[in-house]
Amino acid sequence: MTTSPSDIPTLADLYESKAIPQSDEQPKYRYDEALNKRVSIWRGDITELESDMIVNAANSSLLGGGGVDGAIHRAAGPELFEECEGLGGAKTGETKVTGAYELPSKLIAHTVGPIYSSSKKDQCAAQLRSCYSTSLELCKKHGGGSIGFSSISTGVYGYPIQAATEIAIETTRTSLEADQSISRVIYVVFSQRDEDVYKSIIPRFFPPPPSSPPSYEEATS
Repeated sequence: MTTSPSDIPTLADLYESKAIPQSDEQPKYRYDEALNKRVSIWRGDITELESDMIVNAANSSLLGGGGVDGAIHRAAGPELFEECEGLGGAKTGETKVTGAYELPSKLIAHTVGPIYSSSKKDQCAAQLRSCYSTSLELCKKHGGGSIGFSSISTGVYGYPIQAATEIAIETTRTSLEADQSISRVIYVVFSQRDEDVYKSIIPRFFPPPPSSPPSYEEATS
């Protein structure tokens, strides 16, 4: 079973259906309906996403591991391992692209997130930002379209989910503002907890439509 971006609600859809809680925080960016139609939050299986590119939270060997990394390698089949063997690994913050083989997506961006350390918070933030920005740039380089992100470094690498999600979303916002080639960014989350975190943070970076003015009856009641 596969899921295409057209099957997944956009932020504009989620705001319209009230699926994203109202936030009292002041947005960091202006409201832009066109941008809200290019971003999604989806709780599902990234190996079933039929997109132009998916982003794998890889380790530095690029040869597979646990969690999402292992799931992607298993679902893609042995040819993915063979291609990754020839890439020579990757540094933290670096991204390399391969075919997707038996997956429904066309390409895989393998990005190496930082192992979180509170004593190196700024360095970790810069490296994580690079994971997202280089993945987006490579998606553009390969023709754009849709890209699905796993939540990089928030599993065994220990990056606090709130801070990591802010970096993911803000990097996406600035990238989409600068270029039209990416039609959809899909944040693929595994748990209800992670979905709730994304939904709580996203209004600051992709605000909902301004509240409509009250009707005459409401204003005079």
